[in-house]
Amino acid sequence: MRQGYPIARPGMKVGLLGGSFDPAHEGHAHLTREAMKRLGLDRVWWLVSPGNPLKADPPAPLPVRMARARAVMDHPRVVITDFEAREGTRFTAETLARLVALYPGVRFVWLMGADNLAQFHRWQNWDRIMRTVPVAVLARPGTRLEGRGSRAAEEYARFRLPAEAARLLPGLPPPAWVFLDMPLNDLSSSAIRARGDWRR
Repeated sequence: MRQGYPIARPGMKVGLLGGSFDPAHEGHAHLTREAMKRLGLDRVWWLVSPGNPLKADPPAPLPVRMARARAVMDHPRVVITDFEAREGTRFTAETLARLVALYPGVRFVWLMGADNLAQFHRWQNWDRIMRTVPVAVLARPGTRLEGRGSRAAEEYARFRLPAEAARLLPGLPPPAWVFLDMPLNDLSSSAIRARGDWRR
């Protein structure tokens, strides 16, 4: 693998948590720890994106967000990476296609909060995401019902795994997904930004 890229061996189970992380916070770390435990993941990669196409305001500079992410999630099995900036991918579907091509045999799982599931159908080529890697949705405060009733949840209902079988997810061919309730942590990046300028 090229210098500066994460390392993974075929057969490894790797969770992917993408986003602008503007800023990274304990809620992201909480979701990551729960995903590792519930899905039996070997690693989780935080894909810190150059920007979010669904957000109008630009995020803090990428090096600032990367540094904050490393400070928040200092864990030997979690990798903070600027993979999307290195590869020049803008949308998640493109990123996943590149990861699958570059890491043959690695069992990737896309991780996201239930708040993202609620508007997942607005993502570019969202159905291709569902058919590229298995997806794990982890419930966050106030989003359980909205996420479960989303267009994506309804259209892929027959591919949903029961929560008690979540550890099987990384080994399943897509489309396959699971909805996991977890102990709640109500921190959000938008709330942190609203409290003041964390970027200084």
